[in-house]
Amino acid sequence: MLLTGNYRRTLDDKLRLAIPKQLRDVIGFPSTNSLFIAPGTDRALVIYTAQVLEQIGQSLSKLSPAARETRDFSRLFYAQAQPADIDRQGRLRIPPELAKLSGLLGEVVVIGVRDRIELWDAVTWDQFLSKTQPSYDDLAESVFRDVVRESPS
Repeated sequence: MLLTGNYRRTLDDKLRLAIPKQLRDVIGFPSTNSLFIAPGTDRALVIYTAQVLEQIGQSLSKLSPAARETRDFSRLFYAQAQPADIDRQGRLRIPPELAKLSGLLGEVVVIGVRDRIELWDAVTWDQFLSKTQPSYDDLAESVFRDVVRESPS
């Protein structure tokens, strides 16, 4: 599964948001009805498939339950994660408590990030881009150094 792109959408008065068809097609909507919405980082919300959420759980289970950070994160994450309610028209209903947590009002940016969909308040996303985009080359160099291997000559 490869989710990419960014799309601006408007949250309606019932806290519904149209998930772009390009992203729905990749996750297999409507046949995939096991989606979850959870708090992410940087005030974004994240939509996961059940498979990705299970992988997160498996990774967390390898960490020490004695570590306070692991316990606290697990409690916060799983207590706030909820099944994603997407109607036949591809609209996601965002739970009010998660909308409040992430500051989602009005314009929302929906982005594909490899194996997940992130939902950002448009102002927060624009601020993130303004701050982070100038560092793209440095970020790419640092990250690609760890993931991209040169092919043998």
